[in-house]
Amino acid sequence: MPHQKLSGGKLWTAAACVVALFAAPAVASAADRDDLVRQQQEKSRQMENLQSQLEGVDVNLQNSYLELEETRGKLPAAQDEVADAQAQLAAAQREQEAVGARLDAAHGELATIQDEIKNGESKLEQTRDQLGEIARAQYRGESAPSTVELLVGSQSAEDFLSAFAANSTAERVQSQTLTEVSQTTATNRTREQRQEAVRGEIGELKTQADAAVSETEEKERQASEKKKELENLEAAISAQSKELESQKSSFQDSLTQMTAERDETAAQIAAIDAENARRAAEAAERQRRAQQQAAANRGSGGGTSNAGSAPNTGAAIIPPISGPLYVTSPFGWRIYPFDGQRWFHNGVDLRSACGNPQFAVANGTVASVRAAAGNSTHGNQIFLNLGMINGSSYVAVYNHLSGFNVSAGQSVSQGAVIGWTGQTGMVTGCHVHFEIWRDGSVINPMSLPGF
Repeated sequence: MPHQKLSGGKLWTAAACVVALFAAPAVASAADRDDLVRQQQEKSRQMENLQSQLEGVDVNLQNSYLELEETRGKLPAAQDEVADAQAQLAAAQREQEAVGARLDAAHGELATIQDEIKNGESKLEQTRDQLGEIARAQYRGESAPSTVELLVGSQSAEDFLSAFAANSTAERVQSQTLTEVSQTTATNRTREQRQEAVRGEIGELKTQADAAVSETEEKERQASEKKKELENLEAAISAQSKELESQKSSFQDSLTQMTAERDETAAQIAAIDAENARRAAEAAERQRRAQQQAAANRGSGGGTSNAGSAPNTGAAIIPPISGPLYVTSPFGWRIYPFDGQRWFHNGVDLRSACGNPQFAVANGTVASVRAAAGNSTHGNQIFLNLGMINGSSYVAVYNHLSGFNVSAGQSVSQGAVIGWTGQTGMVTGCHVHFEIWRDGSVINPMSLPGF
């Protein structure tokens, strides 16, 4: 079928979500590991699907596109890493500022305590001077007179009361001075203890501040490194996009080659169908004559006979590989991401590792074995003539094989190994490409009962 251009030239990038596999960081738990494994499996599946989607295109162009999509796939993770690095840098800077603020506050508190201690010591010195003066007065015999002495020495009651009051005040001042000395000494001792505690706190905060500075510098380095990686990634995407653009002319060449080889395949299928039809007609004619002869023999009393060949009545068509089938590219229209053109995929692509055996899907005859040389799109290819089934001519086609286990003209039984999975032709990864032709037209193999 011819290729078509999407209306408006809309560019389809069906596999733009492809993400390259990164080196996995250490995971914290089994659940994290399982999640990582699932992500890697999904990335592998996406890449596998993309490889199948590009089947038939010039291999260099395929590789350029795959490299571009792989690089593009790294971009979201790289952007996340940059954002994460910048967030960590901001957190480190906030921590550095917070530690710095606590350190400034501690220095301020220490300065206040030191001022209070200095003021307390000054006050204590003054109080000590007062006590010294009192002590010197007592030494000179200038101690306060007793109550009797005041009474005897007073000229009147008013004189006594005045002298007694003055004497009591002096005693209170002396007592208060002693109390102030004791309180100031105790307060300064407490302040000195707090001063030592604050100095210890300042030492710890300095250590934290140094660590915060180092952490901030490291986060700045990491953020700069991640930003550079992102810039390199963006530069690589730009360069790869230009490289891909320069190779797009080969895409049209690939489509031309694919069209020619598809026409060649259809012609070969038509020849096989014609041969099957001829043989079926000959068999039917032999059957008709045999039946006529049998009728004549019955009329003359003779015996019966049976001639001719029966159609293929073997088991249903089975898959070409064993195990569960995983479709990497389905039968039908596919869209090439280069310029939105679409192409009809004649077969189905199935997941299969290189070297896995591929089987005859039914009893048949090997109509053709084509080597990859000269068959650039399909690579090593086998046409297996399944003959007439329920009145229709069936042919199975296998592409991209790594090698053959049969030769042209050989009869094979269902389940026999006819070749091995490979990646010959215009493909970039191992897989099964399998087609079923019925009366000259392709059908979806996955619609068959055996699949």
